[in-house]
Amino acid sequence: MSAASSLEVESADVVRLVLQYLREANLPRAMQALQDETGVMLNTVDSLDSFVKDCKSGHWDTVLRAVSGLKVPTSLLQDLYEQIVLELIETGESGAARTLLRQTQPMTQLKHDQPDRYMHMEDMLAKGYRDHTELFPDGVGKEQRRTKIAEALAGHVNIVPPSRLLSLIQQALKWQQHIGQLPPGAAVDVFRGKSVSEGHDEDHYPTREVRTIKFGKSTHCQCAVFSPDGQHLVTGSSDGLIEVWNYMTGKLAKDLKYQFEDAGMLMESAVMCLGFSRDSEMLASADKDGRVVVWKLATGRCLRKISAAHSKCITSIQFSKENSQLLTSSYDLTAKIHGLKSAKMLKEFKGHTSFVNSALWLYESHQIVTGSSDCTVKVWNVKTAECVRSFKPTVGAELSVLALVMLPRVPDHFIVLSQSSTLCVMNVQGQVLRAAMARDDKEKKKICSRTLFLPPKVTKAYSHKQKDMDFTACCLSPKGEFVYATALDKSLHCFQAESAELEHSLEAHNTEITGCVQHPHQNMVATFAGSELKLWRP
Repeated sequence: MSAASSLEVESADVVRLVLQYLREANLPRAMQALQDETGVMLNTVDSLDSFVKDCKSGHWDTVLRAVSGLKVPTSLLQDLYEQIVLELIETGESGAARTLLRQTQPMTQLKHDQPDRYMHMEDMLAKGYRDHTELFPDGVGKEQRRTKIAEALAGHVNIVPPSRLLSLIQQALKWQQHIGQLPPGAAVDVFRGKSVSEGHDEDHYPTREVRTIKFGKSTHCQCAVFSPDGQHLVTGSSDGLIEVWNYMTGKLAKDLKYQFEDAGMLMESAVMCLGFSRDSEMLASADKDGRVVVWKLATGRCLRKISAAHSKCITSIQFSKENSQLLTSSYDLTAKIHGLKSAKMLKEFKGHTSFVNSALWLYESHQIVTGSSDCTVKVWNVKTAECVRSFKPTVGAELSVLALVMLPRVPDHFIVLSQSSTLCVMNVQGQVLRAAMARDDKEKKKICSRTLFLPPKVTKAYSHKQKDMDFTACCLSPKGEFVYATALDKSLHCFQAESAELEHSLEAHNTEITGCVQHPHQNMVATFAGSELKLWRP
């Protein structure tokens, strides 16, 4: 496995695979264009035995067609063409002999390199000799010369199985299914490396646990994130370790060389948040002491480190749309934008009077939005770093804003998770568009046009004095049809956004749930609490 992980594929080999495919697909012009542009020759024949037999039998038209796709030393080509010319003279085909002798590159080169040898053929052609001893004066017979040439050519020919490119792709897909990166039996989009169904399934809320990932007894899972391409689940732990998981098997992704060799990504203190670049190539991590590290996921190599991104614990981290900047929030009461290339702070957003727990890019409006323990949500101008709007998502209560979750299909709309039993969908103007809340039978108010309620058996126990119903984290289903929220009652609650119904609740853990994340394409939710992470499916 270690050796396989370190293998490098030569670009010329890739070109040869494509050349073989083009030849088998009967695309000679495309094949010739690729050979001309790359200088790489296929150097294969369909059957070595047939090729050698054609040489020994003097089927020179077939041999020349095969040789045209081979990279053969000039001296060997000269031997081959000389033999063909002499045999054509012997059979009286002087026109064909003259064409090969005077209009082919190997013979032109022979005339320059070995004029005596070339002039012998010219003399034979002019005199029309057909005597075997005159044509082959070196005493070696025609059949012997053919055998010698055939053996020499065979030494420069590669024999590979047919359809090699397609075979390799099929083997790669089977391996991805074996390690869980592709669901077994599913149709696959080979170009994107995903199952055809990914991104096309209807949203369904989870009802059953399918995998549990256990961490060490002294280690807690602090954060988790799925890669945007849906290939990996990454976790950050209280011991500073960052691990990449095969979520289909619930095991570490050992196809990554650094994890196979137990040389994982490691922060200096507890990992508090993670964020992926949009192409899934880079992973950003931040710890409780204010450090930021950007990693290359494929190799586990540190690409950039910002040792003093903040003076205190970092609570959220997110790449910009172009993957060139990082947005962070922190207990130091600020949010910041850092340049990825320079590893320097570009913008600082000051104005909150308590911990900044979350920060989001609003890509369409060139703004960011932050949520804080000072109970406010603030909207900022990215260019000027000025606060353009500040509002409180709750009425009649001072409740910390714990998290903000973007609604990807609706520009400038986001979910606000406060330290309460209420989830609000808001816009940048500060309007509450809809909410999920615990029902008080004495106060059946709607916060806005649509209100989502928790089930009566849960809500009867709720009051602001009784904190076991407060939400702790939330995420969205791939198409945004469901909002999933974890609460202090150790349960996962699934809301149907359009019908204003709570579809399902399930007891997820035995301890307080730290967070939850949603797979970008599949109906899969990960919840984590203490030293375990659970994966849920419909």
